[in-house]
Parts: sequence; C-alpha cells; structure tokens
Amino acid sequence: MSSRKNHRLALLGDGDVLHSGCIAAAACVLSAGLVYVGYLIHVVRVARQAPCRPEQGDCVLLFGKHAPHGRIDRDFQARLDRAVSQWNARRPSRVVLLGGGADGEATEAEIARVALLAGGLDAHVPLQLEGRSRDTLQNLRNARELLRTGAQRLMAAVAPAVDAAPGALPRVTLLTNRYHLARCALFARQLGLDWELCAAEPRLPLGPRTLLRLAGEAAYVCWSDIGTRWARLIRNQRMLARVT
Repeated sequence: MSSRKNHRLALLGDGDVLHSGCIAAAACVLSAGLVYVGYLIHVVRVARQAPCRPEQGDCVLLFGKHAPHGRIDRDFQARLDRAVSQWNARRPSRVVLLGGGADGEATEAEIARVALLAGGLDAHVPLQLEGRSRDTLQNLRNARELLRTGAQRLMAAVAPAVDAAPGALPRVTLLTNRYHLARCALFARQLGLDWELCAAEPRLPLGPRTLLRLAGEAAYVCWSDIGTRWARLIRNQRMLARVT
C-alpha cells in the first residue's frame, strides 16, 4: 500500500477528523443540503474569479500533485507551466515547491523541480523544496515553517546583536489549479499566512471531470471549515492546533 493511501487511512481513523466530519455532515443534513450548496457556490466562485497573475506576492508556493512513478498529469503540468510564465513576467524572491512522495520514489517537489528546469525555468531561480508533506494542510504548514526560519535568519543577519524574532512572513502566492484554490485559501487563512491566489489555468475548464472535482473540493472545504468553527465553539485546543 502506498504512503498516500496510508496517510488517508490514518486520517479516516483519527478521532478528531471523524468528530469534525460528523459535525459537518449533521450541518448539511439538518439544513437539507443548503450548507453544502453554499460551500459549493463559494468554491466555484473562487475557481472562476481567481486571477492568473499575482499582484503582490513575493514568494510563490507551487503545490505539487500526485505523480506516480514521475508521471505528470494535465493538472500538474498546468501548474508548472504557470510557474514558468509567471517567473518570466514578474520574478518573485523565491519559489517553494511543495509535496512529498512515496518511499523510494521522487517527491512531488523534486518532480516539479526537474520539470520546471526542463520547461525553460532559469537554473538560477531560487527554488526551495518541501518534500515531507502528504496533503494540502501539511503543504502550507511546512511552508510556513520554512518561511519563518528564513525570516529569523534575515532578522539575525540584519540585527545580529539582538535576539532573533520571528519576523514578518512574506506575502505568498498560492499557485494551483482553479478547483483547488478555495481549499488552499481556507488553510492559508487558518494558518495566519498573508496570501493571494494564482490560477494555473487561464479560465475554469468546463466538463464532468471539473464538476466532480469542484463537488469534492466543496465537501472538503465544508468539512474543514465547519470542523474548525466547531472546535473554536467548544474550545477544543487539540483540534484547533491541527489546523492553525
């Protein structure tokens, strides 16, 4: 069994995850599905309206995607193509490649690095790889730690005579497929990041495949958001610590 499947099974067997899932399901059932519809509208709106060009972000977070045996699918390729075009149009201070992988195989971050360089990205681009995460929340939490460490080093270099403070994290550009943006934005907000969105595709593609992905993302966002709100309501610090 792959590490990806192991990770998903571990989440499904986690008490806090099941707790939040039951609360979200109850909210949807008691509202006759209207709560879910509201989240679906939100996910579709974000997917349709997100820009393709970042405005202020100084650091690009490029989300990886499952690439078994190094095979890059259409969605992953769209993310890579957008990263190259954005670097050529407006150079950020750095690009962080996100995503782990199965034992004995290249991580999503490593696959992205090879593909970016093969696709014409300047070899001198400051790429930073985060190859330990297995899902979107871990992507962003690990990226936050990388950025925080960088801010601390900068503070120490500027003012070595004083204790290094955490420092302000840079504004980050979340680069991924349109259907995935609402989930990334939710987690970035929960983690306290200063963020903006950048869509991989020029427009939201239409078709059954995209509709299924949007429906799944809406369920995921609904589950995560309602679960977090519930944890705050009952003041469950253990549950909150997992998403903040």
